[in-house]
Amino acid sequence: MLLTPERINRMRSLLERKQPCLKVLLENVHDSHNISAVMRTADAVGVLDFYYSLEGEKPVKTHRTITQGAHRWLRKERIATDRRTAFLSALREEGYQIVVTTLSSERVDFRSVDYTVPTLLIFGNEKEGVTPEVEAMATRRVIIPMHGMVQSLNVSVAAALILYEAERQRAAAGYYAVPRLNEAEREHLLSEWIRRDGILRRSRGKINR
Repeated sequence: MLLTPERINRMRSLLERKQPCLKVLLENVHDSHNISAVMRTADAVGVLDFYYSLEGEKPVKTHRTITQGAHRWLRKERIATDRRTAFLSALREEGYQIVVTTLSSERVDFRSVDYTVPTLLIFGNEKEGVTPEVEAMATRRVIIPMHGMVQSLNVSVAAALILYEAERQRAAAGYYAVPRLNEAEREHLLSEWIRRDGILRRSRGKINR
């Protein structure tokens, strides 16, 4: 089954709005429903690179009924636990700010951070948050104000709030109006997506997406 010109044009349009310098990392988030929900929001705001890191080697399941296919438009990479520090150090050297949600005394309101600069957002599990190892690598520590009895939100809700604050700032700065990926990068990704989309259509959804 051939892809229609309309489908290909939609892919091109998506690539023109992708934000390669806004990245997400989930650390020790084990609930596959939460992971899938964050993927969906990440794609919605134009994130391209989605990372996850958790103990063990158990595969991470994606719930397609939750992602609604959003996971197919993200570049996903698992970061081994023993590579976390090196991974974060490399991004910091590239000029990325590392933003973590935390209850530490040094945190600031998440809305006070400038997300128009290259940013990696890290979200930890609901019970313990990010590990001390990862928090030590942070350049910004943020909190979502809470005025009730509970101290935290579901991780997928917290991610949605912060990602859409980043989207608001980036939209105001015109980041979605001009492609952030160069033409060669866009064409490379487009060819990958067309090939994969064709395989999925021919398989009638019977293969792992």
